[in-house]
Amino acid sequence: MLIGNGTGQRLHASQCLVTRTKPRRLKEQSESELVRACLANHSASQEELYKRYARRMYVVCLRYARNDLEAQDLLQEGFIRVFDKLDTFRLQGSLEGWIRRIMVTTAINHYRRKSYQLERSGLEQLPDSPVPSEALEQLGEQELLALVANLPDGYRMVFNLYAIEGYDHSEIAEQMGIGESTSRSQLAKARRMLQLKIHELTPHVATRDTSA
Repeated sequence: MLIGNGTGQRLHASQCLVTRTKPRRLKEQSESELVRACLANHSASQEELYKRYARRMYVVCLRYARNDLEAQDLLQEGFIRVFDKLDTFRLQGSLEGWIRRIMVTTAINHYRRKSYQLERSGLEQLPDSPVPSEALEQLGEQELLALVANLPDGYRMVFNLYAIEGYDHSEIAEQMGIGESTSRSQLAKARRMLQLKIHELTPHVATRDTSA
C-alpha cells in the first residue's frame, strides 16, 4: 500500500511505520539492544553502557586495588577491554556478569604485571581459633570490606578470588601464576589477619570466655 507523504513522494506503508516509530530511550534499552548499538559505534549507547555499570564495577575494582586511584585506573583499563571484546559477548547470560569477569581479569593482570612479592605478615604462628559469631555481627558490611581492603596485596587478591568470586585454588593458581599450595597458604594467612583485626575491633566479644 502506497501513502502520500505531502512532498509528492509516495511511501510504502511499512516505511511510514518506521519513520513514525520513535527510538527507545537509552535507559530503556535491553542489554542486547545496548550491545548491538555499541557494536554499531553509537557513541551515546557506549556512554550509556559505561554509566549503567561503572558504579558497580568500581566497587569490584576497589576490592582489588590498594587505593582509590588504583581502582580508577583498573576501572578505565577494564572498560577499554570491555569495548575491545564486546563483539565476543554472545548475548547470552548476564552482560553485567561478563563485564565483572573482565574487571577481575584486569585486576589479576595488573597484579602480575606489577610483580608484587607475596607478603610475609609475621602471622604464621597466630592460633587459628574461630571468631565468635557475635563479633562478626557487630561489624557492618563496610567495616568488613575495609578490613579486606587493608590486607596485603597477595592476601587480598587470593581472598577476593576465593571468598567473593568463587574461584577454587587451581583456578587462582592458574590466573595468578602461583602454585596451589601458595594459594591455600595466602588464603589461610588472609583469614588469620582478618581474625586478628576482628579481635582488635571487638575485644569484649572476641576475648570473652565461652567455656562457662
